[in-house]
Amino acid sequence: MWLIVLLLVSVLLIVVSTSRFRFHPFLALLFVAVFFGLFSGMPLDSIVESINEGFGRTIGQIGIVIIAGVIIGTFLEQSGGAYAMASRVLKLTGKKQVPLTMAIIGYFVSIPVFADSGFVILSPLNKALSKEAKISLAGSASALVLGLSITHVLVPPTPGPIAAAGILGADLGLVIMLGVITSIPVLLTAWLYAAKIASRVYLDPNPEISQEEIEETLKTAPSAFKSFIPILLPILLIVLKSISDFPTAPFGTGIAADAIGFIGEPVIALIIGIIIAFTLPRKFDREMLSSTGWVGKALQNAAIIILITGAGGAFGMVLRNSGIADVMGESLANMRIGIFMPFLIAAAIKSAQGSSTVSLITTASLLAPMMASLGFDTDGARALVVLSIGAGSLVVSHANDSMFWIFTQMTGMKVKTGFRIHTVGTLVIGVASIIVIWVISMILL
Repeated sequence: MWLIVLLLVSVLLIVVSTSRFRFHPFLALLFVAVFFGLFSGMPLDSIVESINEGFGRTIGQIGIVIIAGVIIGTFLEQSGGAYAMASRVLKLTGKKQVPLTMAIIGYFVSIPVFADSGFVILSPLNKALSKEAKISLAGSASALVLGLSITHVLVPPTPGPIAAAGILGADLGLVIMLGVITSIPVLLTAWLYAAKIASRVYLDPNPEISQEEIEETLKTAPSAFKSFIPILLPILLIVLKSISDFPTAPFGTGIAADAIGFIGEPVIALIIGIIIAFTLPRKFDREMLSSTGWVGKALQNAAIIILITGAGGAFGMVLRNSGIADVMGESLANMRIGIFMPFLIAAAIKSAQGSSTVSLITTASLLAPMMASLGFDTDGARALVVLSIGAGSLVVSHANDSMFWIFTQMTGMKVKTGFRIHTVGTLVIGVASIIVIWVISMILL
């Protein structure tokens, strides 16, 4: 109980220190990580190791991805390509449908692509669409991040659901089928939340540029088709790698598979995207690549996002190594509440340590020995348990989750507002997911 109280106090300290006392989120997260480690009784050397490991691992996983995504975004914005794309999309969808459009795009992109990478890649398009449609970035960005999150935990081949299915011996095809059925009404819930609630908070998509400047930029902008390539090609390459990694080895095991595996790694795919983005300006100038040019500006913007995200990873690792996730998971495992039990365990573990993938794998490992005794011994039951765990791993994204910091920093959202918009949003779709899963269980089980 003390660890749970300490977690709540830590989150409150982050909110108060960043909103009321104007602490930089980087400092707030590091201070609170040390605070939690000391008062949870962790050995002193373990606190230091956890902070270093969490910071280094988080940056190692997504640091270059963020940098590459921001560079591509900067070239799209500065060349006018982002606004060319936005104009083309809005002609097809209409200005009132931007949140729905971004939710659907995020839903499909996150099936093969990690949600963090997907948000970084799609942010330039989202900002441009919101600016052109004259709507709040809070609504469209929330729709995008929630759409990405839904399939990230409910629809394989993302690693979390695949790992959980393997641990629990669930039929992967059945998990995919039921995951798609479950995710569609949840996607509609995410869209309604983003359009009706999140959008009430006004956030200028790009306060540095006026509508008149956008119209002037469009006169020399690249075509919409050319502008889409630096975004779509990396996504396509990452998707091909996901397909290549299937157990059936559709591309074989030779040179072709190795090549696809290499260029499909998010870092390499985005580096290719950067090279293509260099072709967007109508008149290329080598100064654009300098420390004072477009690349220099992108690196300055990316550095802040990376540092804060890394500090969030440090806080998450301290929580993970404190044992709070195990305590919460084991306590809930003794409850006999049917399909809601995996959901609650996963939600507790997700809220405690921040990673949806870790929550999926940990909860599945915890439940694996108990599946038969809990009555989850049919194919349908095992598949629904995987989805219930996935639903729980949505609840909730907050200060110990890298996606929370990527979302707030790439939108320019205040931390306090991030809790109101993003954290509540993940709670809404998580609860919506388990309700749909419960209804399906009433029919199948």
